[in-house]
Amino acid sequence: MATTRLFALHIGKGRSVSRAISDIIDYVENPEKTDYGRLITSFGCDSRVADEQFLLAKREYHYITGRDQGKRDVLAYHIRQSFKPGEVSPEEANEIGRQLALSFTKGKHAFVVCTHIDKQHVHNHIIFNSTTLDCERKFDDPYYSGKIIRRISDLLCAEHGLSVIENPKPSRGNYGTWLDEKADPSFQQILRRDIDAALAKKPPDFEAFLTLMQTSGYKVKRGKHIKLTGPGQLRGTRLDTLRGDYTEQAIRERIEGKLTVTSSGGSAPEPVPVTHFKLLVDIQAKLQEGKGVGFACWARSFNLKEAAKTLIFLQDQGIESYDDLLQKTSGASAGFNRRVTKIRAAEKRMDEIKELQKAISNYIRTREVYKRYKAAGYSAKFKAAHENDILTHQSTKKYFDSLGIKKLPKIDELKQEFASLAAERKQQYVGYNDAKENMRQLIMARGNVQQILGLDSAAPNAEKRAVKTELPGRGI
Repeated sequence: MATTRLFALHIGKGRSVSRAISDIIDYVENPEKTDYGRLITSFGCDSRVADEQFLLAKREYHYITGRDQGKRDVLAYHIRQSFKPGEVSPEEANEIGRQLALSFTKGKHAFVVCTHIDKQHVHNHIIFNSTTLDCERKFDDPYYSGKIIRRISDLLCAEHGLSVIENPKPSRGNYGTWLDEKADPSFQQILRRDIDAALAKKPPDFEAFLTLMQTSGYKVKRGKHIKLTGPGQLRGTRLDTLRGDYTEQAIRERIEGKLTVTSSGGSAPEPVPVTHFKLLVDIQAKLQEGKGVGFACWARSFNLKEAAKTLIFLQDQGIESYDDLLQKTSGASAGFNRRVTKIRAAEKRMDEIKELQKAISNYIRTREVYKRYKAAGYSAKFKAAHENDILTHQSTKKYFDSLGIKKLPKIDELKQEFASLAAERKQQYVGYNDAKENMRQLIMARGNVQQILGLDSAAPNAEKRAVKTELPGRGI
Protein backbone atom coordinates (compact mmCIF):
# COMPACT_ATOMS: atom_id res chain seq x y z
CA MET A 1 0.00 0.00 0.00
CA ALA A 2 1.31 3.47 -0.87
CA THR A 3 -0.10 6.99 -0.68
CA THR A 4 1.07 9.65 -3.11
CA ARG A 5 1.07 13.39 -3.39
CA LEU A 6 2.36 15.80 -6.07
CA PHE A 7 3.89 19.22 -5.39
CA ALA A 8 4.94 21.91 -7.85
CA LEU A 9 8.16 23.69 -6.84
CA HIS A 10 8.53 27.43 -7.43
CA ILE A 11 11.30 29.94 -6.71
CA GLY A 12 9.82 31.18 -3.45
CA LYS A 13 10.35 34.52 -1.75
CA GLY A 14 13.96 35.64 -1.37
CA ARG A 15 15.46 32.76 -3.35
CA SER A 16 17.10 32.45 -6.74
CA VAL A 17 16.35 29.63 -9.20
CA SER A 18 19.64 27.95 -8.33
CA ARG A 19 18.97 28.18 -4.58
CA ALA A 20 15.40 26.87 -4.90
CA ILE A 21 16.51 23.76 -6.82
CA SER A 22 19.56 23.04 -4.67
CA ASP A 23 17.51 23.38 -1.44
CA ILE A 24 15.05 20.63 -2.35
CA ILE A 25 17.74 18.36 -3.84
CA ASP A 26 19.90 18.74 -0.73
CA TYR A 27 16.91 17.88 1.48
CA VAL A 28 15.84 14.71 -0.32
CA GLU A 29 19.44 13.49 -0.73
CA ASN A 30 20.18 13.79 2.99
CA PRO A 31 22.78 11.02 3.56
CA GLU A 32 21.46 10.19 7.04
CA LYS A 33 18.02 9.47 5.59
CA THR A 34 19.14 7.59 2.45
CA ASP A 35 21.66 5.22 4.06
CA TYR A 36 24.50 7.55 2.97
CA GLY A 37 23.39 7.67 -0.64
CA ARG A 38 22.79 3.94 -1.13
CA LEU A 39 19.05 4.49 -1.60
CA ILE A 40 19.35 7.18 -4.28
CA THR A 41 18.55 6.43 -7.92
CA SER A 42 18.68 8.87 -10.82
CA PHE A 43 17.61 8.99 -14.46
CA GLY A 44 18.92 11.39 -17.08
CA CYS A 45 21.26 13.07 -14.59
CA ASP A 46 23.95 12.45 -12.01
CA SER A 47 22.39 12.52 -8.54
CA ARG A 48 25.52 14.16 -7.13
CA VAL A 49 25.10 17.24 -9.32
CA ALA A 50 21.40 17.00 -10.18
CA ASP A 51 20.71 20.57 -9.06
CA GLU A 52 23.29 22.02 -11.46
CA GLN A 53 22.11 19.80 -14.31
CA PHE A 54 18.48 20.82 -13.72
CA LEU A 55 19.53 24.47 -13.79
CA LEU A 56 21.62 23.95 -16.92
CA ALA A 57 18.65 22.36 -18.70
CA LYS A 58 16.50 25.38 -17.82
CA ARG A 59 19.10 27.75 -19.24
CA GLU A 60 19.17 25.69 -22.44
CA TYR A 61 15.36 25.83 -22.61
CA HIS A 62 15.41 29.61 -22.28
CA TYR A 63 18.06 29.97 -25.00
CA ILE A 64 16.23 27.62 -27.36
CA THR A 65 12.66 28.88 -26.90
CA GLY A 66 13.11 32.39 -25.50
CA ARG A 67 10.26 31.73 -23.05
CA ASP A 68 10.34 32.93 -19.46
CA GLN A 69 7.38 32.59 -17.09
CA GLY A 70 9.03 34.59 -14.34
CA LYS A 71 8.32 33.89 -10.70
CA ARG A 72 5.35 31.66 -11.57
CA ASP A 73 7.54 29.21 -13.45
CA VAL A 74 7.47 25.64 -12.11
CA LEU A 75 11.10 24.64 -11.56
CA ALA A 76 10.53 20.99 -10.74
CA TYR A 77 7.90 18.58 -9.44
CA HIS A 78 8.05 16.66 -6.19
CA ILE A 79 6.25 13.34 -5.76
CA ARG A 80 6.02 11.90 -2.27
CA GLN A 81 5.22 8.19 -2.07
CA SER A 82 4.72 6.64 1.39
CA PHE A 83 4.43 2.90 2.08
CA LYS A 84 2.73 0.97 4.86
CA PRO A 85 5.18 0.28 7.75
CA GLY A 86 6.86 -3.12 7.51
CA GLU A 87 5.35 -4.00 4.12
CA VAL A 88 8.26 -3.17 1.81
CA SER A 89 12.04 -3.11 2.01
CA PRO A 90 13.92 0.15 1.29
CA GLU A 91 15.48 -1.33 -1.86
CA GLU A 92 12.11 -2.45 -3.23
CA ALA A 93 10.54 0.90 -2.37
CA ASN A 94 13.29 2.68 -4.28
CA GLU A 95 12.71 0.48 -7.34
CA ILE A 96 8.95 1.12 -7.20
CA GLY A 97 9.66 4.85 -7.00
CA ARG A 98 11.95 4.63 -10.02
CA GLN A 99 9.29 2.80 -12.04
CA LEU A 100 6.65 5.33 -10.97
CA ALA A 101 8.80 8.29 -12.05
CA LEU A 102 9.76 6.64 -15.35
CA SER A 103 6.13 5.83 -16.18
CA PHE A 104 4.70 9.21 -15.17
CA THR A 105 7.35 11.28 -17.02
CA LYS A 106 7.42 8.84 -19.97
CA GLY A 107 11.21 8.91 -19.81
CA LYS A 108 11.32 12.52 -21.05
CA HIS A 109 12.46 14.20 -17.83
CA ALA A 110 15.50 13.76 -15.60
CA PHE A 111 14.63 12.68 -12.08
CA VAL A 112 16.10 11.62 -8.75
CA VAL A 113 14.47 9.03 -6.46
CA CYS A 114 15.52 9.18 -2.79
CA THR A 115 14.18 6.60 -0.36
CA HIS A 116 14.07 7.82 3.26
CA ILE A 117 14.29 5.35 6.12
CA ASP A 118 14.33 7.80 9.03
CA LYS A 119 10.63 7.20 9.84
CA GLN A 120 8.69 4.07 10.73
CA HIS A 121 7.23 4.08 7.23
CA VAL A 122 9.58 3.92 4.26
CA HIS A 123 8.83 6.71 1.80
CA ASN A 124 10.17 8.02 -1.50
CA HIS A 125 10.90 11.58 -2.53
CA ILE A 126 10.92 11.88 -6.33
CA ILE A 127 12.16 15.14 -7.85
CA PHE A 128 11.87 15.50 -11.62
CA ASN A 129 12.88 18.45 -13.76
CA SER A 130 10.03 20.39 -15.33
CA THR A 131 12.21 20.81 -18.44
CA THR A 132 12.49 17.87 -20.83
CA LEU A 133 15.79 16.14 -21.52
CA ASP A 134 16.02 17.76 -24.98
CA CYS A 135 15.45 21.17 -23.31
CA GLU A 136 12.77 22.08 -25.86
CA ARG A 137 9.58 21.65 -23.81
CA LYS A 138 8.25 21.88 -20.26
CA PHE A 139 6.28 19.20 -18.42
CA ASP A 140 2.63 19.20 -19.46
CA ASP A 141 0.96 18.87 -16.07
CA PRO A 142 -2.35 17.08 -16.78
CA TYR A 143 -5.51 18.14 -14.98
CA TYR A 144 -5.83 14.68 -13.38
CA SER A 145 -2.16 14.40 -12.46
CA GLY A 146 -2.83 13.47 -8.83
CA LYS A 147 -5.15 10.64 -9.85
CA ILE A 148 -2.75 9.44 -12.58
CA ILE A 149 0.13 9.16 -10.12
CA ARG A 150 -2.06 7.30 -7.63
CA ARG A 151 -3.22 4.79 -10.25
CA ILE A 152 0.33 4.13 -11.49
CA SER A 153 1.48 3.68 -7.89
CA ASP A 154 -1.39 1.27 -7.14
CA LEU A 155 -0.59 -0.84 -10.21
CA LEU A 156 3.09 -1.04 -9.25
CA CYS A 157 2.20 -1.98 -5.67
CA ALA A 158 -0.08 -4.74 -6.95
CA GLU A 159 2.66 -6.05 -9.25
CA HIS A 160 5.05 -6.22 -6.28
CA GLY A 161 2.50 -8.01 -4.11
CA LEU A 162 1.74 -5.03 -1.88
CA SER A 163 -1.68 -4.03 -0.60
CA VAL A 164 -3.68 -1.28 -2.34
CA ILE A 165 -5.99 1.30 -0.75
CA GLU A 166 -9.52 0.32 -1.79
CA ASN A 167 -11.34 3.60 -1.13
CA PRO A 168 -8.76 6.39 -0.93
CA LYS A 169 -9.86 9.59 0.77
CA PRO A 170 -8.79 12.92 -0.63
CA SER A 171 -6.33 15.08 1.24
CA ARG A 172 -8.08 17.90 3.09
CA GLY A 173 -5.32 20.32 2.22
CA ASN A 174 -5.45 19.54 -1.50
CA TYR A 175 -9.03 18.48 -2.11
CA GLY A 176 -9.17 20.22 -5.48
CA THR A 177 -6.39 18.05 -6.85
CA TRP A 178 -7.87 14.85 -5.45
CA LEU A 179 -11.46 15.53 -6.53
CA ASP A 180 -10.34 16.84 -9.92
CA GLU A 181 -12.66 19.79 -9.41
CA LYS A 182 -11.84 23.27 -10.54
CA ALA A 183 -13.33 26.04 -8.43
CA ASP A 184 -14.95 29.00 -10.17
CA PRO A 185 -12.56 31.94 -10.48
CA SER A 186 -12.97 34.70 -7.94
CA PHE A 187 -13.95 38.27 -8.83
CA GLN A 188 -10.35 39.36 -8.25
CA GLN A 189 -9.02 36.68 -10.60
CA ILE A 190 -11.50 37.77 -13.27
CA LEU A 191 -10.54 41.41 -12.71
CA ARG A 192 -6.83 40.68 -13.12
CA ARG A 193 -7.54 38.83 -16.34
CA ASP A 194 -9.62 41.73 -17.68
CA ILE A 195 -6.96 44.26 -16.66
CA ASP A 196 -4.40 42.29 -18.68
CA ALA A 197 -6.78 42.23 -21.63
CA ALA A 198 -7.31 46.00 -21.44
CA LEU A 199 -3.59 46.73 -21.17
CA ALA A 200 -2.94 44.44 -24.13
CA LYS A 201 -4.78 47.04 -26.24
CA LYS A 202 -2.03 49.53 -25.26
CA PRO A 203 -4.08 52.48 -23.92
CA PRO A 204 -2.12 55.77 -24.13
CA ASP A 205 -2.80 56.78 -20.52
CA PHE A 206 -4.55 55.71 -17.32
CA GLU A 207 -7.83 57.43 -18.20
CA ALA A 208 -7.98 55.56 -21.51
CA PHE A 209 -7.42 52.36 -19.54
CA LEU A 210 -10.39 53.15 -17.25
CA THR A 211 -12.50 53.82 -20.34
CA LEU A 212 -11.61 50.36 -21.67
CA MET A 213 -12.61 48.81 -18.34
CA GLN A 214 -15.99 50.61 -18.51
CA THR A 215 -16.45 49.30 -22.03
CA SER A 216 -15.83 45.80 -20.63
CA GLY A 217 -18.76 46.19 -18.24
CA TYR A 218 -17.06 47.53 -15.12
CA LYS A 219 -18.30 50.47 -13.05
CA VAL A 220 -15.47 52.86 -12.18
CA LYS A 221 -15.54 54.82 -8.93
CA ARG A 222 -12.91 57.53 -8.69
CA GLY A 223 -11.59 59.12 -5.53
CA LYS A 224 -8.70 58.53 -3.18
CA HIS A 225 -8.76 54.89 -4.29
CA ILE A 226 -9.94 53.62 -7.68
CA LYS A 227 -12.68 50.98 -7.29
CA LEU A 228 -13.91 48.71 -10.08
CA THR A 229 -17.20 46.81 -9.82
CA GLY A 230 -17.73 43.94 -12.24
CA PRO A 231 -20.98 42.39 -13.50
CA GLY A 232 -22.71 40.45 -10.71
CA GLN A 233 -20.37 41.83 -8.04
CA LEU A 234 -22.12 43.39 -5.04
CA ARG A 235 -19.11 45.29 -3.71
CA GLY A 236 -16.39 46.67 -5.90
CA THR A 237 -12.70 45.88 -5.73
CA ARG A 238 -10.15 48.57 -4.95
CA LEU A 239 -7.08 48.39 -7.17
CA ASP A 240 -4.73 48.74 -4.21
CA THR A 241 -6.11 45.48 -2.74
CA LEU A 242 -4.98 43.54 -5.84
CA ARG A 243 -1.31 44.23 -5.04
CA GLY A 244 1.58 43.20 -7.25
CA ASP A 245 1.26 44.19 -10.90
CA TYR A 246 -2.37 45.33 -10.61
CA THR A 247 -2.27 48.30 -8.23
CA GLU A 248 -2.98 51.74 -9.66
CA GLN A 249 0.73 52.63 -9.56
CA ALA A 250 1.73 49.35 -11.20
CA ILE A 251 -0.87 49.79 -13.95
CA ARG A 252 0.37 53.32 -14.64
CA GLU A 253 3.95 52.01 -14.88
CA ARG A 254 2.83 49.23 -17.22
CA ILE A 255 1.14 51.79 -19.46
CA GLU A 256 4.29 53.96 -19.47
CA GLY A 257 6.50 50.95 -20.19
CA LYS A 258 8.39 51.18 -16.91
CA LEU A 259 7.11 47.77 -15.74
CA THR A 260 7.17 44.67 -17.92
CA VAL A 261 4.84 41.77 -17.18
CA THR A 262 5.22 38.26 -18.62
CA SER A 263 2.40 36.41 -20.36
CA SER A 264 1.74 34.46 -17.17
CA GLY A 265 0.79 37.67 -15.39
CA GLY A 266 3.88 38.06 -13.23
CA SER A 267 6.50 40.77 -13.37
CA ALA A 268 9.58 40.02 -15.40
CA PRO A 269 12.04 38.29 -13.08
CA GLU A 270 15.14 40.00 -11.84
CA PRO A 271 18.31 38.85 -13.60
CA VAL A 272 19.81 35.77 -12.02
CA PRO A 273 23.13 36.59 -10.44
CA VAL A 274 26.18 35.41 -12.30
CA THR A 275 27.03 31.86 -11.32
CA HIS A 276 30.27 31.81 -9.37
CA PHE A 277 32.48 28.79 -9.62
CA LYS A 278 35.91 27.59 -8.60
CA LEU A 279 38.90 26.08 -10.37
CA LEU A 280 38.74 22.35 -10.97
CA VAL A 281 40.86 20.11 -8.80
CA ASP A 282 43.77 18.33 -10.47
CA ILE A 283 42.95 14.93 -8.97
CA GLN A 284 46.01 13.10 -10.29
CA ALA A 285 48.38 15.73 -8.95
CA LYS A 286 46.71 15.62 -5.53
CA LEU A 287 46.91 11.82 -5.43
CA GLN A 288 50.62 12.02 -6.18
CA GLU A 289 50.95 14.41 -3.24
CA GLY A 290 49.54 11.70 -0.95
CA LYS A 291 45.80 12.38 -0.95
CA GLY A 292 43.62 9.28 -0.43
CA VAL A 293 40.73 7.62 -2.22
CA GLY A 294 38.19 9.56 -0.14
CA PHE A 295 39.61 12.83 -1.43
CA ALA A 296 39.45 11.57 -5.01
CA CYS A 297 35.75 10.69 -4.57
CA TRP A 298 35.00 14.15 -3.19
CA ALA A 299 37.07 15.84 -5.92
CA ARG A 300 35.19 14.07 -8.72
CA SER A 301 31.86 15.30 -7.34
CA PHE A 302 33.30 18.79 -6.82
CA ASN A 303 34.65 18.92 -10.38
CA LEU A 304 31.30 17.87 -11.85
CA LYS A 305 29.52 20.71 -10.03
CA GLU A 306 32.11 23.32 -10.95
CA ALA A 307 32.18 22.16 -14.59
CA ALA A 308 28.38 22.61 -14.79
CA LYS A 309 28.64 26.07 -13.21
CA THR A 310 31.41 26.96 -15.66
CA LEU A 311 29.22 25.97 -18.61
CA ILE A 312 26.34 28.10 -17.30
CA PHE A 313 28.71 31.05 -16.94
CA LEU A 314 29.96 30.62 -20.52
CA GLN A 315 26.39 30.55 -21.82
CA ASP A 316 25.53 33.71 -19.89
CA GLN A 317 28.55 35.38 -21.47
CA GLY A 318 27.48 34.28 -24.96
CA ILE A 319 30.64 32.21 -25.45
CA GLU A 320 30.06 29.36 -27.91
CA SER A 321 33.59 28.14 -28.69
CA TYR A 322 37.03 27.84 -27.15
CA ASP A 323 38.35 30.56 -29.48
CA ASP A 324 35.57 32.88 -28.28
CA LEU A 325 36.61 32.16 -24.70
CA LEU A 326 40.28 32.96 -25.43
CA GLN A 327 39.34 36.16 -27.23
CA LYS A 328 36.95 37.35 -24.54
CA THR A 329 39.39 36.49 -21.76
CA SER A 330 42.19 38.37 -23.50
CA GLY A 331 39.91 41.35 -24.10
CA ALA A 332 38.73 41.43 -20.49
CA SER A 333 42.31 41.25 -19.21
CA ALA A 334 43.51 43.97 -21.56
CA GLY A 335 40.55 46.21 -20.68
CA PHE A 336 41.09 45.77 -16.97
CA ASN A 337 44.83 46.47 -17.29
CA ARG A 338 44.09 49.65 -19.26
CA ARG A 339 41.74 50.73 -16.50
CA VAL A 340 44.43 50.09 -13.86
CA THR A 341 47.05 51.94 -15.92
CA LYS A 342 44.81 55.01 -16.25
CA ILE A 343 44.02 55.02 -12.53
CA ARG A 344 47.67 54.75 -11.54
CA ALA A 345 48.75 57.42 -14.04
CA ALA A 346 46.09 59.80 -12.74
CA GLU A 347 47.04 59.17 -9.12
CA LYS A 348 50.75 59.61 -9.87
CA ARG A 349 50.13 62.96 -11.55
CA MET A 350 47.83 64.02 -8.69
CA ASP A 351 50.63 63.29 -6.20
CA GLU A 352 53.03 65.34 -8.36
CA ILE A 353 50.61 68.26 -8.40
CA LYS A 354 50.30 68.14 -4.62
CA GLU A 355 54.07 68.26 -4.24
CA LEU A 356 54.34 71.02 -6.83
CA GLN A 357 51.68 73.14 -5.11
CA LYS A 358 53.45 72.72 -1.79
CA ALA A 359 56.79 73.68 -3.37
CA ILE A 360 55.31 76.75 -5.06
CA SER A 361 53.75 77.87 -1.79
CA ASN A 362 57.10 77.52 0.04
CA TYR A 363 58.96 79.25 -2.76
CA ILE A 364 56.64 82.26 -2.75
CA ARG A 365 56.62 82.41 1.06
CA THR A 366 60.46 82.48 1.30
CA ARG A 367 61.23 84.48 -1.84
CA GLU A 368 61.43 87.91 -0.14
CA VAL A 369 63.70 86.57 2.63
CA TYR A 370 66.08 85.09 0.06
CA LYS A 371 66.17 88.39 -1.88
CA ARG A 372 67.19 90.22 1.28
CA TYR A 373 69.81 87.53 1.98
CA LYS A 374 71.22 88.02 -1.52
CA ALA A 375 71.17 91.81 -1.16
CA ALA A 376 73.09 91.45 2.12
CA GLY A 377 75.90 89.78 0.23
CA TYR A 378 75.02 86.36 1.58
CA SER A 379 75.84 87.52 5.08
CA ALA A 380 76.50 84.74 7.58
CA LYS A 381 74.78 86.77 10.28
CA PHE A 382 71.62 87.20 8.15
CA LYS A 383 71.66 83.49 7.24
CA ALA A 384 71.88 82.47 10.89
CA ALA A 385 68.83 84.62 11.67
CA HIS A 386 66.74 83.24 8.76
CA GLU A 387 68.31 79.83 8.18
CA ASN A 388 65.10 77.79 7.87
CA ASP A 389 63.53 80.04 5.24
CA ILE A 390 66.79 80.30 3.27
CA LEU A 391 67.36 76.51 3.23
CA THR A 392 63.72 75.93 2.26
CA HIS A 393 64.00 78.36 -0.62
CA GLN A 394 67.24 76.80 -1.86
CA SER A 395 65.88 73.23 -1.72
CA THR A 396 62.71 74.35 -3.49
CA LYS A 397 64.79 75.96 -6.26
CA LYS A 398 66.72 72.71 -6.72
CA TYR A 399 63.40 70.81 -6.92
CA PHE A 400 62.18 73.10 -9.72
CA ASP A 401 65.50 72.71 -11.56
CA SER A 402 65.23 68.93 -11.36
CA LEU A 403 61.83 69.16 -13.04
CA GLY A 404 63.13 71.57 -15.67
CA ILE A 405 60.70 74.28 -14.58
CA LYS A 406 61.84 77.73 -15.71
CA LYS A 407 58.55 79.51 -15.04
CA LEU A 408 56.31 78.62 -12.12
CA PRO A 409 52.89 77.25 -13.15
CA LYS A 410 49.81 79.05 -11.90
CA ILE A 411 48.09 77.59 -8.84
CA ASP A 412 44.62 77.92 -10.43
CA GLU A 413 45.74 75.93 -13.47
CA LEU A 414 47.15 73.19 -11.23
CA LYS A 415 43.89 73.05 -9.28
CA GLN A 416 41.92 72.65 -12.50
CA GLU A 417 44.23 69.87 -13.68
CA PHE A 418 43.94 68.13 -10.30
CA ALA A 419 40.12 68.28 -10.44
CA SER A 420 40.14 66.87 -13.96
CA LEU A 421 42.42 63.99 -12.94
CA ALA A 422 40.26 63.26 -9.88
CA ALA A 423 37.18 63.06 -12.13
CA GLU A 424 39.04 60.72 -14.50
CA ARG A 425 40.13 58.48 -11.65
CA LYS A 426 36.60 58.37 -10.25
CA GLN A 427 35.24 57.45 -13.68
CA GLN A 428 37.71 54.58 -13.98
CA TYR A 429 36.75 53.30 -10.53
CA VAL A 430 33.10 53.03 -11.66
CA GLY A 431 32.61 49.35 -12.47
CA TYR A 432 36.18 48.54 -11.39
CA ASN A 433 35.16 45.65 -9.10
CA ASP A 434 32.77 44.21 -11.70
CA ALA A 435 35.43 44.37 -14.42
CA LYS A 436 37.95 42.73 -12.13
CA GLU A 437 35.58 39.94 -11.09
CA ASN A 438 34.50 39.33 -14.70
CA MET A 439 38.15 39.03 -15.76
CA ARG A 440 38.87 36.58 -12.95
CA GLN A 441 35.84 34.48 -13.79
CA LEU A 442 36.84 34.33 -17.46
CA ILE A 443 40.39 33.31 -16.58
CA MET A 444 39.13 30.59 -14.24
CA ALA A 445 36.63 29.43 -16.88
CA ARG A 446 39.45 29.20 -19.40
CA GLY A 447 41.50 27.17 -16.93
CA ASN A 448 38.59 24.80 -16.28
CA VAL A 449 37.91 24.34 -19.99
CA GLN A 450 41.58 23.70 -20.66
CA GLN A 451 41.66 21.05 -17.94
CA ILE A 452 38.50 19.40 -19.27
CA LEU A 453 39.86 19.38 -22.83
CA GLY A 454 43.35 18.39 -21.71
CA LEU A 455 44.95 21.56 -23.12
CA ASP A 456 47.91 23.57 -21.86
CA SER A 457 46.61 25.52 -18.88
CA ALA A 458 49.55 27.93 -18.58
CA ALA A 459 48.08 31.41 -18.44
CA PRO A 460 50.01 34.34 -19.93
CA ASN A 461 52.11 36.14 -17.33
CA ALA A 462 50.29 39.41 -17.93
CA GLU A 463 46.96 37.83 -17.05
CA LYS A 464 48.41 36.12 -14.00
CA ARG A 465 49.61 39.50 -12.79
CA ALA A 466 46.20 41.00 -13.59
CA VAL A 467 44.43 38.49 -11.37
CA LYS A 468 46.62 39.49 -8.43
CA THR A 469 46.39 43.22 -9.13
CA GLU A 470 45.16 45.28 -6.20
CA LEU A 471 45.02 49.04 -6.28
CA PRO A 472 45.97 51.16 -3.26
CA GLY A 473 43.01 51.74 -0.96
CA ARG A 474 42.11 55.31 -1.82
CA GLY A 475 38.91 57.23 -1.41
CA ILE A 476 37.20 58.55 -4.45
